[in-house]
Amino acid sequence: MSLEIKVPPVGESITEVTLSRWIKKDGDAVEMDEVIAELESDKATFELTAESAGTLKTVAAEGDTLPIGGVVASIEAGGAATAPAADKSTAAAADESAPGQRAAKPEVTQSTDNSQPATEAKTIEIKVPPVGESITEVTLSRWIKKDGDQVEMDEAIAELESDKATFELTAESAGTLKTIAAEGDTLAIGAVVCSISGGGTSAKSGEASGAPAAANSAPQSSNPAPSANGYAAGTPSPAAGKILAEKGMSPEAVSGTGVGGRITKEDALGAQKPAAPASKPAASPAPQTSQPAASGPRAERREKMSNLRKTVAKRLVAVKNETAMLTTFNEVDMQPIMELRGKYKDKFKEKHGVGLGFMSFFTKAVCMALSEWPAVGARIDGEEVVYSDFADISIAVSAPKGLVVPIIRNADAMSLAEVEKAVVMLAGKARENKLTIEDMTGGTFTITNGGIFGSMLSTPIINAPQSAILGMHNIIERPVAVNGQVVIRPMMYLALSYDHRIVDGRESVSFLVRVKQLLEDPARLLLGV
Repeated sequence: MSLEIKVPPVGESITEVTLSRWIKKDGDAVEMDEVIAELESDKATFELTAESAGTLKTVAAEGDTLPIGGVVASIEAGGAATAPAADKSTAAAADESAPGQRAAKPEVTQSTDNSQPATEAKTIEIKVPPVGESITEVTLSRWIKKDGDQVEMDEAIAELESDKATFELTAESAGTLKTIAAEGDTLAIGAVVCSISGGGTSAKSGEASGAPAAANSAPQSSNPAPSANGYAAGTPSPAAGKILAEKGMSPEAVSGTGVGGRITKEDALGAQKPAAPASKPAASPAPQTSQPAASGPRAERREKMSNLRKTVAKRLVAVKNETAMLTTFNEVDMQPIMELRGKYKDKFKEKHGVGLGFMSFFTKAVCMALSEWPAVGARIDGEEVVYSDFADISIAVSAPKGLVVPIIRNADAMSLAEVEKAVVMLAGKARENKLTIEDMTGGTFTITNGGIFGSMLSTPIINAPQSAILGMHNIIERPVAVNGQVVIRPMMYLALSYDHRIVDGRESVSFLVRVKQLLEDPARLLLGV
């Protein structure tokens, strides 16, 4: 008996994960609930466990990007239960390597005749798999295999498309494909897409004639790709096919690293068109030009875009397209806070075990301003505006794998020391890639500090579905007028980007002015005035 191990749902907004590492290897014996692989989403890294004891059969490879519900591996039960599968795989291997050997051993064919009718009569329905908690339907965009085609187990047969991602539907067994849905149909999760009956590589079909098997293997053997023995060798995925077409390249010129030799998107991106040989260098010398040829190293390199980077890119573009985003600016004199920190930072660290930074002052100032201007911390949900009577502040952190935004829960109820401890804890988890989905889910308002990288001014992009974000910048000594006198003060520009659909100009400007007042007079933070 074989049990398929699939990618579990890991969050409403996550539609795919990357198989970052196999902890157990192909053929290893595993126990129930034993960790077998490590999966990575755009938000967190988590472990995949075995759902039963048995022998592990890996399907996906390290680095593969898998949709939610995609098959990662299978587990074969131990003992006699695995014998038929082993016999079948051995017979299939014999068909591929030496078709003529089967006819020379008729006793093997006769020994399986009793089970053959049951195998041929078996029909498996292929249904739309779960692809995310928030997705209820998908569209059948393209049939990769046609009605009546012979398909292998785990071979891509169709391309499905949701409102968030495009993914492939694979065959759950070998046999003859019978299509049910048509291209362009909208299908609910769990709806039947097609069925697979019989076995395309059964003993009876192989016994009829050795010639068809040899003929079928001929096109594969002519494929120059290193993985030509795989069932999907030389076949590009939909995304890979589009990229190769844009490059003007043939799939035969690309080596596939996917399951069964399939050409993945990454293979297509990394494929280089062979340079055309110079046909007549002596007869056709290059004309002299006024511009000298480039010299020195001019190497290029390509790196796979991480799930985190892809998700951040999609969300930022979506925010720009779906919100009426506007930015307002102000400046704050940081001298009062700097003097307060200089006076008490040593005693603060001695008592609380954490340094006194700027982030705690900004977080507390934002929380007080949100209580006075709640629309800045609200969000749009359909045709309703959702207001929160608490402040969960998201802090943008630059982690090794990209930008992450962990959340300080109930920051409005925290002291300066508690906020500083929360910031240190979340920043440490981000550096070590240990942030969980819960650490980054929710949030009512975001603070980002570009000043630590030297930014003087910026227009930060809203962290959807929130409606506003505060941008901090570097502190520069500038001449300013104070009580009619020109003095030098440490100044910081503040930027508040907000969704004009829900936040009016009066509210956004008043909110930012209130933050400025609280920062320039820190005693207000302690007195709540």
